[in-house]
Amino acid sequence: MNATSFYSTRLVPLALVAALTLTFGAGVARAQDDPNPGAVTLTTGIDFPSVYFFRGIRQESDPALTTFAFGDVGIALFSNDSGQSVSVNFGVWNSLHTGTSGTGATPKKPSHYEEDFYAILNVGVGSGVTISPFYTAYTSPNSSFGTVKELAIKVAHASRFAPYAIVAFELSGQADGGSDEGTYAEIGVAPSWPLGSRGVTVAVPVKLGFSLKDYYELGGTDNKFGYVDGGALFTVPLTTVPTKFGSWNIHGGVNFLGFGDTTKAFNDGDAGQVIGSVGIGMSY
Repeated sequence: MNATSFYSTRLVPLALVAALTLTFGAGVARAQDDPNPGAVTLTTGIDFPSVYFFRGIRQESDPALTTFAFGDVGIALFSNDSGQSVSVNFGVWNSLHTGTSGTGATPKKPSHYEEDFYAILNVGVGSGVTISPFYTAYTSPNSSFGTVKELAIKVAHASRFAPYAIVAFELSGQADGGSDEGTYAEIGVAPSWPLGSRGVTVAVPVKLGFSLKDYYELGGTDNKFGYVDGGALFTVPLTTVPTKFGSWNIHGGVNFLGFGDTTKAFNDGDAGQVIGSVGIGMSY
């Protein structure tokens, strides 16, 4: 598998980040208008990035129209006044391309580059700490790469800066096209703030990706530093949509990526990349 042709899905798609940011930024007044106060939450969205990256690895050499689309189901199973809770999420994520990862390839391929399936167990242990083991299977309907299976665990703290850490273990297949299944690590923060009184929010996520073992392989060397990613995401609620149809938003942002030795090589020697994205999201 060519390293630059593979993309492992975002754990949390941009549209889902926007939906969650909007929910927290709008406060109690919005919660009182929630048409779906039950235990099941549906979230869906579509995003249009300028170029396709994940974990610092470029996925299309010549992008045209790139589209991410996903659906997520969240089920709240348990919670108490001590901050302890249990919930599950499962869903599907897709990427479609008219550039070199899809219909713009030579020879021409179908546009459906990737379809991923995931399941997450979220366990709130109190004091704002959540532990989330999750499993993801990454597949390629247009046969651009072989199926990759991954088991990971995330630890997050619900506080002002929303820090988190992820360790992911490749069970079969490799994200970087190397010779061995690897172990990936990520640390980051994802603070967000309301802007004004109309529910507009801004999030400023920052993360760093590393190889714990055989993840960013290049020429027989496992380079430990993968990339740094920082940016801003603005989310605007669509208040003209009746709440009985769910909570809708439009969102857009920009990210800057800085690369380590392996990811720099996968990006044609460029040390960094600016990525813009816009999209629409809905939760109910």
